[in-house]
Amino acid sequence: MLGEGFAAALEGARQADEAAFALLYRDAHPPLLRYLRGMSADLAEDSASETWLEVARSLDSFSGPEPAFRAWLFAIARRKLIDRIRYETRRPSASWDDLDLIGPVARDVAEDVVDADSTTQALALVRTLPRDQAEAVLLRVVADLDYADVAEIMGRSAGAVRVLVHRGLRRLEQELATRRTRGVTP
Repeated sequence: MLGEGFAAALEGARQADEAAFALLYRDAHPPLLRYLRGMSADLAEDSASETWLEVARSLDSFSGPEPAFRAWLFAIARRKLIDRIRYETRRPSASWDDLDLIGPVARDVAEDVVDADSTTQALALVRTLPRDQAEAVLLRVVADLDYADVAEIMGRSAGAVRVLVHRGLRRLEQELATRRTRGVTP
């Protein structure tokens, strides 16, 4: 979080100062991308791009402190992801990976590194939760939003969000314990 520098970065970004917008982006993008990857690994990058475009267009309409900015950002991201899921459901697109034009291709070393990354594994584990629990855990833990902000984003009460987060974390804890006893790494 930017802390005391947030107000200056926000004002600079509103004045089209690229460095100021970059500060906001560098601070908020990693947890935003983790949230989106946790919700839908395939659509995360596109949804994040669309989110930042919307933020850039709507920055003048935002007012408030940094926690409110983060809640606003994640609310936009959630809407963009939902829109992207709807779009892909109506018009599924084929990826280059789906086309077998030249036969099998050896895996890229970079892909192996990403697959081995603990963050990727953790997000995959979170995706095993029921969707509402996964979203609540990602917004509360990964995005570091408070319960009231998560509740507003998800359209639920803060108490319901607390229950979802608690159940989701307990379920993750149980799954990790099961995997440890079986000797499987998370």
